[in-house]
Amino acid sequence: MIPAVRRLLRQPSARRFALLLALLAGFGVLLFLVPRPDPAQLPRLAGCLDGYAPIAAIVGGALLLVALVPRTFVTLAAGAIFGPLEGAAYALGAALLAAAIGFTVGRLLGRDFVAERVRGRLARLDGWFARQSVLGVVTVRLLPIAGFGLVSYGYGTTGARVLPFLAGSLIASAPTAFGYAAVGAAISSPGHVNWYAAAPASLGLIASVVLIHRWWRAERQRRAVPG
Repeated sequence: MIPAVRRLLRQPSARRFALLLALLAGFGVLLFLVPRPDPAQLPRLAGCLDGYAPIAAIVGGALLLVALVPRTFVTLAAGAIFGPLEGAAYALGAALLAAAIGFTVGRLLGRDFVAERVRGRLARLDGWFARQSVLGVVTVRLLPIAGFGLVSYGYGTTGARVLPFLAGSLIASAPTAFGYAAVGAAISSPGHVNWYAAAPASLGLIASVVLIHRWWRAERQRRAVPG
């Protein structure tokens, strides 16, 4: 694996960036060609997975996310298969793993190309990503600008640091993970879902609002200080 990565890194940056674009385009085409599963059939998968359920759920969900499948669908499916709380936990694990994979692929294939060509305002924007804290990542993740996987690839092409990116991705994913998992469980087994399982979603939403408010105040104070 390492020799393959070394050979890849020796390729011209433009060729690697073209490979990244081709990869994303291929995933986009697959989204239209691959049929969606029937939600009513999803709970049967839990019994088939047996003791491998946690690994299969997290790894499988992560692979779907890096293939640009919407996180909403992945979380709904996890809730339908494993129930609200267990499904939410697996969905969060998948989101964290997918964020790491997408960031790494974007960094290997696109970072050099972007770093060599950004100028002016784009250079300042790249510097902003490089200085970003966890709060900044949370804010970007919560904005409806692109899908989860696409944002992960995009972050990898910037100068962003990996640990704040992963922490921010996990925090931003928490509010909807519990809510959508509860909805997925309700779709597959109506009347058998304890809706209090969705309570962590409201707590996560409140935490996200507080984080965004603190970040906004810090930004206003920074801009008010004379440069």
